Amino acid sequence: MGLEACGMKIMVIWVIAGLLAVAQGKKPNLVVFLVDDMGVMDTSLAFLTDKEGKPKRYPLNDFYRTPSMARLAKQGVRFNQFYAMSVCSPSRISILTGQNAARHGATNWINPERDNRGTFGPPKWDWKGLAKDEVSLPGILAKEGYRTIHVGKAHLGPTGSEGADLLKVGFERNVGGASFGAPGSYYGEAGYGHFKKGRKNRAVPHLEKYHGSGTFLTEALTLEAKKEVREAVKDGKPFFLHFAHYAVHSPFDSDPRFAGNYLNSGKSKQAQAFATLIEGMDKSLGDMLDCFEELGVAENTLVLFLGDNGSDAPLGHQDAVACAAPLRGRKGAHYEGGMRVPFIAAWAKRNDESSLQKSLGIPAGVIQSQVASVWDVFPTLLEVAGAENPSNHVVDGHSLQKLLTGEKDGERAEQFLMHYPHGPHRSHYFTVWRDGDWKAIYHYRPDGKSPRQRLGSPGHFELFNLARDPFEQKDLAAVKSSQLKIMIGEMAAELERHGAKYPVDAGTKVPG
Repeated sequence: MGLEACGMKIMVIWVIAGLLAVAQGKKPNLVVFLVDDMGVMDTSLAFLTDKEGKPKRYPLNDFYRTPSMARLAKQGVRFNQFYAMSVCSPSRISILTGQNAARHGATNWINPERDNRGTFGPPKWDWKGLAKDEVSLPGILAKEGYRTIHVGKAHLGPTGSEGADLLKVGFERNVGGASFGAPGSYYGEAGYGHFKKGRKNRAVPHLEKYHGSGTFLTEALTLEAKKEVREAVKDGKPFFLHFAHYAVHSPFDSDPRFAGNYLNSGKSKQAQAFATLIEGMDKSLGDMLDCFEELGVAENTLVLFLGDNGSDAPLGHQDAVACAAPLRGRKGAHYEGGMRVPFIAAWAKRNDESSLQKSLGIPAGVIQSQVASVWDVFPTLLEVAGAENPSNHVVDGHSLQKLLTGEKDGERAEQFLMHYPHGPHRSHYFTVWRDGDWKAIYHYRPDGKSPRQRLGSPGHFELFNLARDPFEQKDLAAVKSSQLKIMIGEMAAELERHGAKYPVDAGTKVPG
C-alpha cells in the first residue's frame, strides 16, 4: 500500500472514530465565524427588508459577491437588526463574555502599545482587555469537554497582557491571534508582515510555513482552521471554533484570486481591493462548510456568522452615506452604519431528522427582525452546549434560541446600548440607546457630565424613530422633547446599572 493510500485509510479511521465519539457525547460543534469591519451592507446577500419584511436589494448588494453567505442563509436564519459595538475590541470581548462593553470596561479598540483612552477618555477604562481570571466562553466550553480553537485575529488585550495570549483566556489552540487588529500584510510573499518594513510589529504569528508563498492570509488561516478541526474530529472531541478573520480590515491588499471580478466596477482601486477581501472571506466560509461535510460532522455543527462592527469600506466619508448606503455612518460612528452587522445562524448541513437539529429547529431561509446583539452569543452557545454560566458572572445578553427558530420572542426587550467615552475618532465621546423604534444619541462635552445631568442642553442630543426613518435623516430631538427625556432617562439608568465610566472634566488633570 502506498503512503498516500495508507494516509487516507488512517484519516478515514480517525474520522469514523471521531464521529462515534461526538455522537456518543451528543454535544454539537460550535462555530463563531467572525469577520472584521464587515457591516450589514458589505455583502451580495440582502439583509435590509421592505415594509412587508421581504429582503430588499440596494446598489452595494450588487457590487459584492458572497455566495457562501447566501448558501448559509438559505439553510438558516439571518437577522436584519443585529448590533455590535462600532469598534472591534469591545465587540470581541462582549462575544466571549456576554457582557456589554459599558460593563466589561473595554470601551475602545485596544492599541497594543499604549493606552488610547483619548484626551478626555476615562483613565480607568479596561485597556488591558480580557484577563485570565475572567469567565469566558472558551473557558467554560473547555471544561465541558470541547476542544477550544482560535484562528485569526484576537485583539483582546495589549502586547504583554493576558488578553494577548489566547491560551490564557480559555483557548487550547491559537493560530494567528495576537494583540493587534490590523495585519502587517495579507501577502505570503511578505510573510504577512514579517518581511515588510515598518509592519513587523503587526506580523501575523504562527504561519511561517506559508512565508514566501503566494498564499493569501485569508486562505492560510482557512487551511489552518481546517487542520485544527480535523484533529479535533480525529481525537473524538466536540469543537468550539472561533474563526476570526483579519479580513476585511485595512490594509486593503487586493486578493489576486478575485481581483478580476471588480476591474470594470467603476470603483476605486481601494474599493476593488476591499471587495476582493470580502469575496475571499466568503470563499473561506464555503470552504469550512465543505470541510465539515467532508468530515461528516456538518449536521452536528452550528455556525454563527457575524461582523464585529460596522463597515469600513473605502467608499467615501461617513457623512456622505457611501460605504454602508442606504444606512448612515460607518465604523466608529454612532449611526446605524457603524453598528449594524450581518448575523446568520444555521446548521452547517440541514437534516430535519437529526436529534440535535430537532432540539434547535432553525428554519430555512428566514429573516428575523427582532433586535439582538453580540453579547447574546455567549448565553446562546452555552445553552446549545448544555453548559452553565457561573453564578458570579453577570451576563447582559439573552439566549437567541427562540429567535433562531424564527419565532418572535415577546419577552425580549428591543434595546441596545453603545457606550464610547473616547476620542478622537470618526465619532467620539458618545452613548447610543435604542428602545423599541426610538434611538437616542448623547454627545458628551468632555466635562464628565452624564446624559441625565446634561439633559436640556441644546446640541448634545439626537433622536430618531427608526421605524419611520430607518436611515436617520430626520433628527427629532427638538420637536419630541418629551420622548427625548424618556430616552435619556433610560440611557442614564442603563449606564449606571452597568457601572459605566464617563469622559473626564476638560479642566481636570489626569494622573499619567
